[in-house]
Amino acid sequence: MKLRSFSKSIFSLLFVLLSSWSVAAQGPGLDDKINEAFTPIANWWGAVILHNFPGTSVPTIIILLVGGALFFTFYFGFVNVRRFPTAIKTVRGKYDALDHHASGDPALSIAGDIKGTIKDESKSGEVSHFQALATAVSGTVGNGNIAGVALAIAVGGPGATFWMILCGLLGMSTKFVECTLGVRYRDVGEDGTVYGGPMYYLSKGLKERGMGKIGKALAVVFAILCIGASFGGGNAAQSNQAAMQLVSTFGMTGGSARTIIGIIMMIFVGIIIIGGIKRIAAVTEKIVPFMALMYVLACVYIIGSNFSFVDDAFGMIFTQAFNPQAGLGGLLGVLITGFRRAAFSNEAGAGSASIAHAAVKTKYAASEGLVALLEPFIDTVVICTMTALVIIIFNGDNTVFDYGGVGGKVLIDGTAVEGAGITAAAFSKYISFAGPFLTIAVVLFAVSTMISWSYYGLQSWMYIFGKSKLADLSYKILFLLFIVIGAAGDMSAVWTFSDAMILALVFPNMIGLILLFPKVKEELTNYLSAIRGMG
Repeated sequence: MKLRSFSKSIFSLLFVLLSSWSVAAQGPGLDDKINEAFTPIANWWGAVILHNFPGTSVPTIIILLVGGALFFTFYFGFVNVRRFPTAIKTVRGKYDALDHHASGDPALSIAGDIKGTIKDESKSGEVSHFQALATAVSGTVGNGNIAGVALAIAVGGPGATFWMILCGLLGMSTKFVECTLGVRYRDVGEDGTVYGGPMYYLSKGLKERGMGKIGKALAVVFAILCIGASFGGGNAAQSNQAAMQLVSTFGMTGGSARTIIGIIMMIFVGIIIIGGIKRIAAVTEKIVPFMALMYVLACVYIIGSNFSFVDDAFGMIFTQAFNPQAGLGGLLGVLITGFRRAAFSNEAGAGSASIAHAAVKTKYAASEGLVALLEPFIDTVVICTMTALVIIIFNGDNTVFDYGGVGGKVLIDGTAVEGAGITAAAFSKYISFAGPFLTIAVVLFAVSTMISWSYYGLQSWMYIFGKSKLADLSYKILFLLFIVIGAAGDMSAVWTFSDAMILALVFPNMIGLILLFPKVKEELTNYLSAIRGMG
């Protein structure tokens, strides 16, 4: 009752503040000032990370991301396809008796929660594969699916969807590799705290191969970039879409509206990650999967209601993937747009997911790798495609807006709309309450993602600066400041910065994956042999 009363008070306060500031926040203000300071930094960093490979017009990071994913797909015998049934069976618990072995690290068998992780795993101190998948999917299904897909289609047209799907399918193999390594090389402290992710498999794994100095250097580089990614894709991009959606919903005007929203969100998230009010986070964690399910059902309803147009929509997706209409940057431009949005949404190749997956109690690291490969499929291949179909059906033959909007902005009924606003417009045509629903969803997804990424960033921060209370607090303060920056910033600048930060993780992570993939082969062979041994 106390929690309900507290939550009601918070939301009532937010409503009053937003309603008041919709009128009060007039004229030029902090939004423009913050944006002016942030945009040059974002554009510079984007140019650094997204530089073209010499002699080509293709970003080096895209070549590394796609090339690595293709290599893993072929090397592991199309693990993303052939081992898909095994992954499903693992998630369903068919191999639980084998996988949740009593032996293993006793530190993982502590009573209650596995400390230092995002979730309360269970009474036995272990998280099931289904729980791990549900947690990961609820963390990835969010504004990347709502706003990111809309941005991709606005910039690259329907054809960008094809390349998103392809990147998602290939990313399944990469996700398998990095999450297997995350479990194999995790650290468990004396108090049961689990530390995992690329920082650990880069340093420990490469040390095993006699490349300790290289591994340590790559681990430090990854940790630094992961901190930046937590400020960008895991924070600024989320607050940006939440602020834009709230401004649109409440009809707020003026030059400080989004900054004010950012400050409110900063306080709210600060209460959770600094104040330690875990019950609020627990409520969010229960609501977000429900909102994700409702979002998927809404997509299914719209697609089902317009089923006769689905074949036309897919026709546009495939045709314009290879022969895009004028003004979309040609084939290469559409391809790069699709790959960027897919990488942002499912984070395959970035290594961030392995930080969370490392906490799973399992004897066989490859079991969690197989579970993890389902994430890009659900997030990108299924849900992103659903969003794309809704928007394409809504727009028809360019009847509502023209593709190729500068910075992702398009004109709908004479109003400039971008990101989640495009998706909201599409949903509102077919579902009367879609506007308020998407606003709530965008805000909740943003907060949930921020909480998850604050954990990723904090793990990286502590890897560099040590596990002290001062290190903990200093990181969280910086993290909270980026909520305000993201909310106030222009969408194009914020997402350029966020894309670059997420994609930057690919450089050190993919190098490590390419050097350590034989260890993944060993783990997969051991797990499949154990399954066969079950009879």
